[in-house]
Amino acid sequence: MPPVGFKEGEEVPRGRLLFKIDPRPYQAALRQAEANFLRDTAQKDQARSQERRYQELLAKNFVSKEAYAQIRTNADTAEAVAQGSRAALDNATLNLEYCTIRSPIDGYPGKIQIQMGNLVKANDTLALVVINQVHPIYVNFSVPEQQLRAVPGPLAVEALAPGSDQPAASGTLVFVDNAVDPSTGTIKLRAQFPNSENALWPGQFVNVRIKLYDQKDALVVPSRSVQTGPNGQYVFVVKPDMTTELRKVTVERTEGDRAIIANGLEKGERVVTQGQLRLGAGAKVEVKS
Repeated sequence: MPPVGFKEGEEVPRGRLLFKIDPRPYQAALRQAEANFLRDTAQKDQARSQERRYQELLAKNFVSKEAYAQIRTNADTAEAVAQGSRAALDNATLNLEYCTIRSPIDGYPGKIQIQMGNLVKANDTLALVVINQVHPIYVNFSVPEQQLRAVPGPLAVEALAPGSDQPAASGTLVFVDNAVDPSTGTIKLRAQFPNSENALWPGQFVNVRIKLYDQKDALVVPSRSVQTGPNGQYVFVVKPDMTTELRKVTVERTEGDRAIIANGLEKGERVVTQGQLRLGAGAKVEVKS
């Protein structure tokens, strides 16, 4: 293995020379294949020329049909041998091209696993180097099967590393698996990110958020303000005179620390978020920031 043509960790474009294996054995095999092809091509041409002469003699009844058939068989055999030599030449050419290893993608190479002078072989379990694509980059994640209907097609996706103070990377959902994993009850999805700022890195764990749709004029309250009683869910509404009113509500759904109210509240009304266990209808409250 001669010296490599790149530096570890340096971004390489597609087609960049990575390694060059000693080509001398393959160059010799190519020259031999070329010589065999020229020899067999010449023999094929001679056999075809002889066939044409015998065909003319057969038309004049100067040779038997059996003699002509033998000459024609010889010509067909020479044709097949020449085609085999052509295939061997193509294979030798391909093997010589394999001595030059180029990057198949734009990406970042990792640590080189071999050194100059090491012996390499086909189908070796040890890769020469691993190149990871970063632009674009793909993020794999899963969602519960109950939410599959909410993922109809290409959607906006955001990804952010835990604890990162950088803005979330924006991408697009590009793949939804064709079956639910029965062991986990989830379905696999994949999103593509341009990653122009290198915010995401191969192998990194990230938090993913999918924007399913925009719900206009939604009534949102802190989820901790919603209580559950014998008659269902309710909240304590703070009236203008700073007294409370127990109001039954219908929660459409809960997302994290927010609850979306379907009915039971009006826009602009205030609700109690702490100390509900000490409250009753008509109790006085005070607002604390």
